[in-house]
Amino acid sequence: MRIGTVAACLFALLAAAPAFAGSRPVVVELFTSQGCSSCPPADALLDELSRREGVLALGYHIDYWDDLGWKDPFSSAEATKRQRVYAVRFDGGRIFTPQMVVDGAADMVGSDREAVLAALQDKRQAAAPVAFAADGKTVTIGKGEGNGKVLAVRFVRHRTTKIGAGENARRTAEDANGVVALAVLGEWTGAARDFAIDPPAPGEGVAVLVQAPDGRMLGAGSATSPRPAPKA
Repeated sequence: MRIGTVAACLFALLAAAPAFAGSRPVVVELFTSQGCSSCPPADALLDELSRREGVLALGYHIDYWDDLGWKDPFSSAEATKRQRVYAVRFDGGRIFTPQMVVDGAADMVGSDREAVLAALQDKRQAAAPVAFAADGKTVTIGKGEGNGKVLAVRFVRHRTTKIGAGENARRTAEDANGVVALAVLGEWTGAARDFAIDPPAPGEGVAVLVQAPDGRMLGAGSATSPRPAPKA
């Protein structure tokens, strides 16, 4: 078997996208920062959820902690902007860390394990089914009901950081599914539509979300390359 064929088969096995019918993963988005002393328990919970079947866990590192002693290498203005949009919907514009948002429909303190797990109980139906091509270069949003934006979220599956200053100085951050890029692919209006994407690099993943105008998730799927082995 040729190398290209092997790679395509491997990608097909690793892709975590649901089929065109049935349930879809619950999308869990954590807004966090390596500079926030309250965030490590929420980061650990996100890491746990990233390994749970039926959950798509994403870690957005906001940038408004970066001037308080430690610049988070994952931080971005895009992550802060996304959190502010959620804050208007849920909290009257107030932002806080750590904040967990489940399926774009509910939020809670990111370290509140009981509240987070309770929000994960219901099965989510794929109103906008998401499926990846075997080569990872195309994602298809199937026929369904509703309309929304199609987002591509690229993330690093795991990264270890020695923190040198700020509230978490001398601690080691273990970040799961840290978001490094967020892009709008286009609009979905109920008809099947294909979008071109770049496959994940080694140690990375890409999530595709279909999000309604009110923030609710209509569809979600992800594809990943192998998670790096822990260092000895």
